[in-house]
Amino acid sequence: MTESKTRRMLLSHNFELSENTFPELNRAEFAQVFIDGLSKYPQLKCRQLNHPHWMVEILFETEVFSPPQVGEKCAEALREKRITQKNDKDLIVDVLILGGLKKTPPLSDSPDTLQPGEWGVDVVETHSAETFLDSLQWDEKTSGKTIENIFKVEMKNILA
Repeated sequence: MTESKTRRMLLSHNFELSENTFPELNRAEFAQVFIDGLSKYPQLKCRQLNHPHWMVEILFETEVFSPPQVGEKCAEALREKRITQKNDKDLIVDVLILGGLKKTPPLSDSPDTLQPGEWGVDVVETHSAETFLDSLQWDEKTSGKTIENIFKVEMKNILA
C-alpha cells in the first residue's frame, strides 16, 4: 500500500496595484478566489486561515501536482477572478507566485503558521513583475537554489 504524499502550501497576498486598477481583495475574498478556482481539481483542498500573514492553506497530492504546478493553478485562478472584474480600460497587470520551502523553525505555535517542510507562497499582483522582483533582489536571493526549494510562476499582462 502506498503512503499518501500530501503537502501543505500557505498563501499570502502582496497587492502592488493602484485601487483604480482593481479593488484589493480582503482575506475572505482572497481565500474564495482559490477555494472556487481550485475546486475543479479534487486533489487540491483549500481553506481560509486565521493568521496575520498567511491567508489560504492548500493541501495537495505530490503524485498529481508539483509545487510549481500548484503555483500555476493559483495564478490561473487569480487571473480568472480578475478577468471578471476588468473594466473597459487597457490594464497591464502581472501576477507572480513566489514559493519557498520553509527550512527554519516556525515563528509561532499556531496551527496556521508555516511549518518546516511546507511551502510559503507570496501571491503578488503588480504593474511590473520585473520591477517587483528587482526590488526584492530575487535573482540574487535565489541564485544557487533548486526547484526543490524555491519556485516562481510569472504571468505577464494577464488581461491583455
